[in-house]
Amino acid sequence: MHTTHIASPPPTHQEGGTHQERGRFFRSPLVWMLIGMVGVGLASSLASVGGVVAVVGAAAAVVIYWAVMRYVARRSMPEIAKSGAVTQALSGVAIGFGFITVSMLMLLTEFSFDERPGNGLSIVASMAAMSFGAAVTEELIFRGLALQALEKLCGSWAALTITAVLFGGLHLANPGATLWSSLAIAIEAGVLLGAAFLWKRDIWFAVGLHFAWNTTLGLIGIPVSGHASEGLMTTTPDGPDLLTGGDFGLEASIVPVIVSLLIAIPLLIGAHRRGNLVPLRRGLR
Repeated sequence: MHTTHIASPPPTHQEGGTHQERGRFFRSPLVWMLIGMVGVGLASSLASVGGVVAVVGAAAAVVIYWAVMRYVARRSMPEIAKSGAVTQALSGVAIGFGFITVSMLMLLTEFSFDERPGNGLSIVASMAAMSFGAAVTEELIFRGLALQALEKLCGSWAALTITAVLFGGLHLANPGATLWSSLAIAIEAGVLLGAAFLWKRDIWFAVGLHFAWNTTLGLIGIPVSGHASEGLMTTTPDGPDLLTGGDFGLEASIVPVIVSLLIAIPLLIGAHRRGNLVPLRRGLR
């Protein structure tokens, strides 16, 4: 029996235009930013569980980020390149650890320390897994998605400012948070981590810094952004809240705010010299 094949008519001009418009819509920075935030945000719920689940959540967040950038934004992703990722992360770890260590050394007399019983290895592993999950998901959302999308619209300086304010504002919901603690977080984390990303244009560098910061605080036994930490020590603030951060933790202290700026400013100068900052006029285009 002979079957007659009827050729499909070519797409009309209207259909082609609709397809192109749909493509342009999804490639819009705000659209892929929001889609990515939803996807990575869902993965972050796994990362907040802790343990192996946190690591799985972080891995899922990276896969979602890659998929959104590849198939929605249609852009390359040098910021999550595997080549050199370990080196970049370790460089960030060194800066993050140094940041907290210097801040604490300046405030040693304002705290009292007691050894906390428990299995040290288990405590370190648990703290590291939780910090890793938080660092990966938060950096993908704020520096990978938000900062890069916004700088396409309004340049790097405006994007850095907006993401810093958003990052600080979201921490208002944390235990013991105040307007001051959110401002401090906006400067310490929002500006410093944003500057770290702009300097290297590498997510893993910012992740390493963020991870070391949270892990070091947690192991010392100081609350991380208001959340109590069961680390290797029990640390009690004895000095004024402006120096110790009070119940919110060291991040609400004036000292790390100053130290973070002393680190962030050279990073931003370096980013400018490398040509890594998107000016407003190019962002608007």
